[in-house]
Amino acid sequence: MKLLLDENLSARLVGLLSDLYPGSSHVTVEGLAGASDEALWVHAARHGFALVTKDEDFHRLSVLRGAPPKVIWVRLGNCATADVARLLRFRAVQIVDFIEDADATFLALG
Repeated sequence: MKLLLDENLSARLVGLLSDLYPGSSHVTVEGLAGASDEALWVHAARHGFALVTKDEDFHRLSVLRGAPPKVIWVRLGNCATADVARLLRFRAVQIVDFIEDADATFLALG
């Protein structure tokens, strides 16, 4: 289960969560810093990532297009990287279930 972290999330999360989400990456590592939502969407779908974001626009895309990619929306507002890491750790079972559910396209966490 690979996560692609949007640029509105810290790249440090990849290392902090590597034990739970191996193969995950950040948009900057993927060469997508400043890329459009469309480019992120296509990249995540092509490379088997679930897209993790704080950007509400991806909810609209998931409604219009469905999966892949699956979208995980982090709804914590302004917060520390440690808070996001705790959320993604605490909700790991729910995230795995979401990713394995063939019909699920969008998960809001917060």
